[in-house]
Amino acid sequence: MSRKTRQSNVDDNPEWTRADFAKATKFAAGVRLKDIKPSQLASMVGKRGPQKTPTKIPVSIRLSPEVVKHFKAKGPGWQSRIDAALRRIIKKAG
Repeated sequence: MSRKTRQSNVDDNPEWTRADFAKATKFAAGVRLKDIKPSQLASMVGKRGPQKTPTKIPVSIRLSPEVVKHFKAKGPGWQSRIDAALRRIIKKAG
């Protein structure tokens, strides 16, 4: 069965009750939605600030299974640990 025709047992859009609406009255740092003027709404919507220039370059590299297993075994951040190990090698080489 294709994904588009598959039926879900979970209601993805249940009808809201009065209790749901009562819980959803606060907006952005304790401001009540009913107290906001439409002209203020645009300024309250989150916007991304200026982006830092990328400090790393994305590359594709093939590593031996032992190397990947070693670094992944220590948990999240394994790619950063590989980067740090390579930086140490560069410093030693001068």
